[in-house]
Amino acid sequence: MITLLYGRPPLAFDPPGDATQTSPLIPGSTALESLADGSVEAAMIYAPPGVLERRYVLAQGLRVLKVGGRLDVMAPKDRGGSRLRKELEGFGLEVGESAKAHHRRCVVVKPDAVMGLDAAIAAGALQKVEGLEAWSQPGVFAWDRIDAGSALLAAHMPELKGAGADLGCGYGALATVVLRAPGVTSLRLVDLDRRAIEAARRNVDDPRATFQWADARTLADSGDLAFVVSNPPFHDGGAEDRRLGQAFSRKAAGMLKTGGVLWLVANRHLPYEAELNAAFKRVRPVADRGGYKLFEAVK
Repeated sequence: MITLLYGRPPLAFDPPGDATQTSPLIPGSTALESLADGSVEAAMIYAPPGVLERRYVLAQGLRVLKVGGRLDVMAPKDRGGSRLRKELEGFGLEVGESAKAHHRRCVVVKPDAVMGLDAAIAAGALQKVEGLEAWSQPGVFAWDRIDAGSALLAAHMPELKGAGADLGCGYGALATVVLRAPGVTSLRLVDLDRRAIEAARRNVDDPRATFQWADARTLADSGDLAFVVSNPPFHDGGAEDRRLGQAFSRKAAGMLKTGGVLWLVANRHLPYEAELNAAFKRVRPVADRGGYKLFEAVK
């Protein structure tokens, strides 16, 4: 029996231990898009909060499910759970709904015919975003815009030189600015989100760029880079986690050689100064605008 799992549902929902993981936020997982139509007996989905992303995942799950297969979906009530039943009914399904652990849970059995899958998949797929003129996908950070923090960093960052890394690269907006500098010899783009890496590969057409689907916090402390740029995440599973940016700062220090520089942008309220001062020889506040603060830190 082939069973899929998307995401990490709370243990209260008894997620299957032997299932094939398909979340793009778990490095090494199987891409849901790569699975054949009607090839799966059962699927459990911990639904994402964004509407386009959630409908895309639900549609992909239904696409790969065999007729008569069971789809088990849950989400926190305030992060899409209250909409699950209506969205599934919109695909023409009969839905059983229950509440548990501050979540809504919906179970359906796939009928012979399901409506609207192609439209939901097209709306949530990797696409060239009109006005942005870049490839991106719903669910990727700031997927359809230039993030204000990244824009602040790009506006103040000098021409960099040597080998560097972009930790939490997203769809590659900041990397394209870094690579305008002829002195940059290589740039390693790293992101936890497979979709971001796939988009960045399309957007960053430069032989100096390499791409890595990975959790930046697990990278080796190579100690050989000239620079790191980062607009680190500060949410994990929808909840604010200030430790993420602090961990990115420590990791950048471990990857840089002596004299190497970190350019880091963060939301103004996040307490990263102590971590930066502990990990770097010199830390300089560069800008504070629009709710963001920018630092240059030299190892």
